[in-house]
Parts: sequence; C-alpha cells; structure tokens
Amino acid sequence: MNVKGLVIVLIFALLGWALCGATMEIGMALTSEGNALIIHAIGAPLIFAVLSFIYFTKFNYTTPLQTAAIFVGFVIAVDFFVVALLILNSFEMFTSPLSTWIPFALIFMASYLTGLYMQKRG
Repeated sequence: MNVKGLVIVLIFALLGWALCGATMEIGMALTSEGNALIIHAIGAPLIFAVLSFIYFTKFNYTTPLQTAAIFVGFVIAVDFFVVALLILNSFEMFTSPLSTWIPFALIFMASYLTGLYMQKRG
C-alpha cells in the first residue's frame, strides 16, 4: 500500500466515523439515549459495510483484514482523542459496551466480511 492508498482508506474511515456520529446526533435529538445507542449499534456496521463495498469496488488498496483494522482503529482513535478528550472531557463512553465496544466489533466484522465477499466475487 502506498501513500495514496492509505489516504483513500483513511478518507473512507473518516466518512464512516462522521456518518456514525451523525446517526448518534440525530438519534439523540429524536429519541432517548438508549434508543439512539441501539440505532447506532445497528447503523454503524451497515454504514461500514456499504463503505467497504464501495472501497473494494473502486480502490481495493488493502486486504480485508487491513481495511477492517484501519477502519476500526481510526474510529477508536478519533472517539478517544476527539470525542472523549475534547468534546465530552470524559472516558465514560468507553464503560458502556453498547456505546463503544459492540459498535467497534461490528464495524470490524462488517468491514472484514464485506472485504472477503468482494475478494471472492473477484
């Protein structure tokens, strides 16, 4: 993978993180925090599956495992440094499986499995 490939996969990761953030913001505005977290936990893997499908169709610079690791690593890093440290001034979000750990795992699995599917599809 070259610099161009890394930049492109990071752009997809940023887009996925932003869409997940928008899902949480809209959910919090329209319903309870608990419902918003459930919507986010369902939406996050769907968002990253679609982005993975597009990424592997148009670019495919990384393997499915690399892509899934970059996507979830980016989301974790931005949630930690931007959301927890700068916005919330608290790491409380990391104490709830539904608010972080379940979506992280589902993002990884959705990205990885989509990549495997696209590899087999050729």
